[in-house]
This record gives sequence, C-alpha cells and structure tokens, in this order.
Amino acid sequence: MAYEIPVTQARAELADLINRVVYAGERVVVTRHGKPLVALVSADDLRRLEEAQELAEPAEEQVISAVSTVHEVASASGERQRFGIAAEHRGANPA
Repeated sequence: MAYEIPVTQARAELADLINRVVYAGERVVVTRHGKPLVALVSADDLRRLEEAQELAEPAEEQVISAVSTVHEVASASGERQRFGIAAEHRGANPA
C-alpha cells in the first residue's frame, strides 16, 4: 500500500519522501484535496511498469487487427425461416 501525503506537505518533505521511495521501497501518492495527483516510485518500479506496458501493446494490436478483419455475412433467407427470424438488420446504409 502507498503512503499518501498532501502536495503542500510533500513540497516541504521532498528529500525525505525520495529517501523513503529509494531506500525503504515505499510508494508515495501525492494528493490535492484528497485526490491522487502523482505517485513517487523507484526507478526500478518505473522500469517494470514500462516493460509491462510494452508487453501489453502487441496483444492490444492483435485484438484490434482481429476485430478489423471481421465483416458482415448476409444471412440466407432459408436460415432466417428455419430459425423463425422475421426481421433482419441492414446496417447503416440499407439497400
């Protein structure tokens, strides 16, 4: 769990906060009006976050690629009758 501190107090204690992050391995969340603004994390934590983000990006690209190749297939009228479907969606530009 991260240590939270108001921004006004963080200004006065910045050197101490940096030491807590670097030497004690703490994570510090700086807040304003009780809402998180920024987090102080070690350079190692930042590196791990960036590596995790880089690993996630190819997976996102694969999903986008797969979705972009999906296309509509027109239903055969026999199939509509077989399943008792009375209506058909014609998309944004009905013919």
